[in-house]
Amino acid sequence: MQNTDTTLNLRLWTVADYHRMAETGILDEDERVELLEGKIIWKSAKSTAHCSAVGRIGKLLHNCLGNQASISIQNPITLNDFSEPEPDVAVVQIDPLDYADHHPTPSEVYLIIEVADSSLKFDCETKAKAYAQAGIADYWVIDVVDRQLYVFGEPNEEGYQSKVILGEDGRISPLQFADLQIVVLEMLPPIIVS
Repeated sequence: MQNTDTTLNLRLWTVADYHRMAETGILDEDERVELLEGKIIWKSAKSTAHCSAVGRIGKLLHNCLGNQASISIQNPITLNDFSEPEPDVAVVQIDPLDYADHHPTPSEVYLIIEVADSSLKFDCETKAKAYAQAGIADYWVIDVVDRQLYVFGEPNEEGYQSKVILGEDGRISPLQFADLQIVVLEMLPPIIVS
C-alpha cells in the first residue's frame, strides 16, 4: 500500500538562525523581512497612509506617555525562539540599557499596534495569533483604508478571545494606561481632499 501522507516537513528558522543570516549577509540589512513562527516573511512596501499613521501614532503615544514607557517604531520584539516580528509601534517598558543587550520580550511589552493598508487579513489573523500565543495582552490593528481600529484582547494559545472594532470617533485606553483616552481619528492619517 502506498503512503498517502502529504504532510510537509518544514525547516523552521530560529531567532538565532535569523540573526546569523543577517550577520553573514545572507539577509541584507535593507531587506524588509521579519521572522514569524519560524518563517521569514517579506514585508510589503509602505504606503504614504501607512507611514503617516505610524508617525502620528508614535508622536501621540510619546506625547501622552512621556517617561512612563518607551515607544518603539518598527523595531524587533522577540516573542519566542521562532518569532521576532517588527511591529509598526510597540509600547514597551523603559529599559536602563535602552534594549542594547536584547530586543523587548512579551513580559516587557505593554501594547503592540500594527498599521494595515494591504495587510489587514495578515495582521488580524496570522500576526494576531502569534502575538496571542506569546501572551501580548493588548494588540491593536489600525486599518487606514476603512479608517477603523481593531482591538484584540484576552490572549491564549488559540488566539485572542475578544475583538472590538471602533470607528474614527471611537475612544480607547491601553490596558496598562487606563487614564489615557485616545480617539481613533488621532491615529489615522488626515484625509486629503483634491
